[in-house]
Formats: sequence, C-alpha cells, structure tokens
Amino acid sequence: MGDSKKHPDYAFMMLSPISYLSKAVEIPYCHHERWDGKGYPRGLKGKQIPLSARIFAVVDVWDALSYDRPYRKAWPKDKVIEYIKKESGKQFDPEVVLCFLEVLVEINSEKGNKNK
Repeated sequence: MGDSKKHPDYAFMMLSPISYLSKAVEIPYCHHERWDGKGYPRGLKGKQIPLSARIFAVVDVWDALSYDRPYRKAWPKDKVIEYIKKESGKQFDPEVVLCFLEVLVEINSEKGNKNK
C-alpha cells in the first residue's frame, strides 16, 4: 500500500487516543471507503461505512475538485456535479448524493434570491 493510502490509518492512530474526538475518528478513517466495497483501508461496503464518512466522502470530493490545487485548476461546478452523479452507487452512497445535490440546489437558489 502506497503512503497516500495510509493517511486514514495515521489519522486513526493519532486521533483515537483523544477522548473528545472518539466519535469523529470514523470520518478520517473511513472517508476513502467506497459504496461498492473497492475503497480503503478496510474495504467496507455500503452501509458498513459510517454515515458520517459517507457524507464526508462526497463533500471532500466536491471540495477537492471545485477549488484550485497546486497541481491542477478547479473543475467547473457542472463537471464536478456530473462526476459525483456518475460515481453514485460506486464511490458514493446514492442517498447521500441525492441529499447533497438537493442542498446544492437550495444553496444556489438562495444565492440567486439574494442577488435580486
């Protein structure tokens, strides 16, 4: 396993001893698990993956693709949305994707109303 795939294990080791973070450890530990079971570090599948990590997985990809990184420019928002839709049922929990997209529509609707 490459070093980049070890960061969930490192997060687990570093955060587990901190009692007030105990319930949140599942997020950094499981956010690279995939709905189809092809993720890491444990190969969890579907609802075996904690809900908080399933939600964070979608948000993390949205953030990673929507904003510039030192190694690449941000994708247009519509391309990011298409990617997330395409990965629904594979990388992402389909129910989480639907909720996330509904929230995006609501946020964009509110922004539109404020600009009027």
